[in-house]
Amino acid sequence: MLAATILALVDYYLRTLMHAVFLDLQTFSANVSLDCIKAQVTAITCYQTTTQSQILTRCKNADIIITNKVELTADLLKQLPQLSLICIAATGTNNVDSNAAAQLAIAVTNVSGYANNSVAQYVFSQICHFYSQTQHHHKNTEQGLWQTSDTFCYHGKAITEIAGKTLGIIGYGSLGKSVAKIAQAFEMKVLIAERKNSKTIRANRTSLQQVIEQSDILSLHCPQTPETTQLVNEQFLTDMKSTAMLINSARGALIDNQALLMALQQQQISYAVLDVLDQEPPPADHLLLTSGLTNLKITAHIAWASTEAQQKLLDIIAKNIKSFNNNQQLNRIN
Repeated sequence: MLAATILALVDYYLRTLMHAVFLDLQTFSANVSLDCIKAQVTAITCYQTTTQSQILTRCKNADIIITNKVELTADLLKQLPQLSLICIAATGTNNVDSNAAAQLAIAVTNVSGYANNSVAQYVFSQICHFYSQTQHHHKNTEQGLWQTSDTFCYHGKAITEIAGKTLGIIGYGSLGKSVAKIAQAFEMKVLIAERKNSKTIRANRTSLQQVIEQSDILSLHCPQTPETTQLVNEQFLTDMKSTAMLINSARGALIDNQALLMALQQQQISYAVLDVLDQEPPPADHLLLTSGLTNLKITAHIAWASTEAQQKLLDIIAKNIKSFNNNQQLNRIN
């Protein structure tokens, strides 16, 4: 009984020190709940967006900072002596100087594995839309073409089965694996790309060059690194099938925008779907947004953002905070 009381007091004491500040809540939908996080802290202050100049004022009394994309530099961290934990509300960690944080005894955590179903669903919704031409056939009906047909159906653009098609996956983490799992259910052939410039080919992998050349659909799921920046360049696109479809739900900088624009204009590849761009939010005059191409679709970085995935991400942040309070290191990156 005494031990339980002591543990409860220790837990209460720790939590009284925990004032959290969420710097960019607007990166989440309004229908998600923060209750899981609130249960782990004494108080939480949320801001819809935060500029660099506002960080110090807003975080001067923070024990925990939650940030999705707001940048926390070494200089900023040195001016926040009360800060003990940074929770990155994403998998990517490039917006936080984790080395500086470690030197200042500030723990940094991230989240991963929350959007597997959401991203895989996005990828296949785009694949099925392209190969089934559902919007085209819907428009045919809207325009009265079916109603005036001489037969029971009206044939417009061809519908092509994806069974038997080759899906190339570049980046075989949890997201790539989730996409591969669905592809197998569709009876597709799946090729997993080996890393660029790798001297050996691992079991169940295929050289990147072969994946580029053989795939009917290429789906990007790799992180942005110096090696993968502008991976999809002029030569890459030239080596793809002219009938191929490219999907990027990873990072915009994986693609050379000018090279992609030219490839689509010259029909070197058939279609591209981009959920990410090299600058986010993009400028209104971004060359891909103003291209007017009918074989290019761009969505606003939403492949990850099913309601369920967003809630799972926030739940993981709560677990990270609980782990930190218990002197554990769940999802620590430094």
